[in-house]
Amino acid sequence: MRRPALLLLLALGIPAGCMVTRRPQPEVAVRLVAVGDGWARSSVNAVIFRSHSLVTHDRIQYIAWYDGEGRMLLGKRRLGSDHWEIRPTRYTGNVRDAHNAISIAVDGRGVVHVAWDHHGQPLNYARGIAPGSLELTDRLPMTGDREDEVTYPQFTALPDGGLLLLYRAGASGRGDVLLNRWDVASRTWRAVAHPLIGGEGARNAYPNPLVVDGRGGWHVSWVWRETPDVASNHDILYAFSPDQGRSWRTSAGAPQTLPVTAENAEVVWRVPQGSGLINQTSMAVNARGRPLIATYWRPAGSEVPQYQLVWFTGSGWRTSQIGQRQRPFRLEGEGTRRIPLSRPLVLAGDGEAVYVVFRDEEQGGGITAACAPDAAHSAWRFVQLDRQPVGLWEPTHDPVVWARDGRLHLFHQLVGQGEGETLEEVPPQRVSVLEWSPACGGMAGPRTPAK
Repeated sequence: MRRPALLLLLALGIPAGCMVTRRPQPEVAVRLVAVGDGWARSSVNAVIFRSHSLVTHDRIQYIAWYDGEGRMLLGKRRLGSDHWEIRPTRYTGNVRDAHNAISIAVDGRGVVHVAWDHHGQPLNYARGIAPGSLELTDRLPMTGDREDEVTYPQFTALPDGGLLLLYRAGASGRGDVLLNRWDVASRTWRAVAHPLIGGEGARNAYPNPLVVDGRGGWHVSWVWRETPDVASNHDILYAFSPDQGRSWRTSAGAPQTLPVTAENAEVVWRVPQGSGLINQTSMAVNARGRPLIATYWRPAGSEVPQYQLVWFTGSGWRTSQIGQRQRPFRLEGEGTRRIPLSRPLVLAGDGEAVYVVFRDEEQGGGITAACAPDAAHSAWRFVQLDRQPVGLWEPTHDPVVWARDGRLHLFHQLVGQGEGETLEEVPPQRVSVLEWSPACGGMAGPRTPAK
């Protein structure tokens, strides 16, 4: 066995044999490729806002994580291989704080870029010394502007081989969201918008990772938070740039001035404070260039949070509830929360197909994929990708493998997490890549020409 399931169930507070399902769930073929052991007393290796934990360039897949001593490790392999080349870096992170995750990207030259260990700290950024190298440079600045109080750096790859980096400058309840761009030809960073989303010293935006569509458009979505308490999250908001950040629009095409603020932002779905709305989930864009946002909140009059898909039809925004959860909980407090369900990862498949990946104690604490092939996103089907509990894991994936090959590669590790920035006594756990070729109801992932 990969791990003693009974002990893990008891440690997680789940009764032995508990597996609540909405309907009979088919077995699916997954492949689990071991990488190495990693820190597991907090969820720092397995938070959804890593963007990215895994990424592929030219059939070489890269991965990053913290080991049991808090050292940052980088690894790479050729897709399809079980053999990883692993290199411990000279850098460490505060692994006691789940905010301080590692985000990686690979530019068009094949150079790895890494940002790590941030929760209001000065920028920690380095890149490979050469294409394909796992050896990193010294710490480097980007633009040199507003890099002294950084949190949640998130990379996005561009079609021209460049990169974007979205991050928060400031603190929870009083921060701005900034956007930088890496030019692969000149090998320099520049500011695109400082800030892109302004908190005006009164609130902050929690953005989902920026998404680039097939036409080169940039999509950003977020929720507002009024105070450091997660209960003050509210509303789902959106902005779009059709021209690589030179101008911004609402979903209806109206001009959007920068910075986007509470006064001028487009609210695409209203969710009041105190509704258990989670921050920092995920967004995808389908083949029509229409955004899809997955999240969860408590519907009015209910104590039970429900997963929701919020999407743009081309003329307006709609929602679809994903399944029917039964167990209530309250989302409130400051710092990292010990939450019985993960934030969801949404993926656009072929046609109208949508996939949502999550972990929910109500489903046994393993990894579940929901999928809907219909345009109304109402006929949800569920499959278990891993029936064994994964602790406080959240889904992160390799976006290149999904877009190019139609395969889901998930960062996989059982991790613990205490309330606030406290720890759970979980020894180092195996880091793996879970590979799955979607076959839910005959649906498949997207296919784009290989580059």
